[in-house]
Amino acid sequence: MYVVVDQRPEVAGGFTAMFGREGLPAVGFDSGDFRDWLTGASERDLQAVQGFVLGDFHERSNYTGVIRNRSRAPIIALSEARSLDQTLELFTAGMDDVVRKPVHVREIVARSDAVWRRMSDPKQEIGSERLKVYFDGRDPEIDGQPLPLPRRERHILEYLAKNRTRRITKAQIFNAIYGVFNDDVDETVVEGHVSKLRKKLRMRLGCEAIDAKRYLGYQFVG
Repeated sequence: MYVVVDQRPEVAGGFTAMFGREGLPAVGFDSGDFRDWLTGASERDLQAVQGFVLGDFHERSNYTGVIRNRSRAPIIALSEARSLDQTLELFTAGMDDVVRKPVHVREIVARSDAVWRRMSDPKQEIGSERLKVYFDGRDPEIDGQPLPLPRRERHILEYLAKNRTRRITKAQIFNAIYGVFNDDVDETVVEGHVSKLRKKLRMRLGCEAIDAKRYLGYQFVG
């Protein structure tokens, strides 16, 4: 899930709609509502956030500390003007990246994933010698050959790979893939997605790439 913050509702709404068209959940806030949500959100909800996208709003630079107190997700600032001073100010304030508008949400996702990679692994992919998981829209590869996956299954695999050092619950996967405010889809749909994904990986690898433990959740083991 991506969180978009902007003082203009039409801008925040426009970006959340664009994320939705890419099959990615997103929610938009103005700065006041965002601070209220961030300080009151549960740990489970915050773990679903894949990136914070900060548009134009008052005292934007002061929000990085508030975010970092609760989440390690990448913070991407949107810039509406070519200004070296503003860019340097935003980086100094703790932004992980600064992107000039207009920008496609796929670029925002790619930049966010690049930050995750730098935090978790300096390589461009995660996995073993046989299985490679990418974060730039490509399908994973097994033994050098692509494994085509439906978008939801690929997103789940990427999410598990990013969090491979810990076990992820069904609820956490649901929030990351469908969003914490989605009441239209039942949480049990995750079990079906993961079951199909594990079967495809097992058929090609001959072993489990995702370990599943009842009541505890799933963990990427590559």
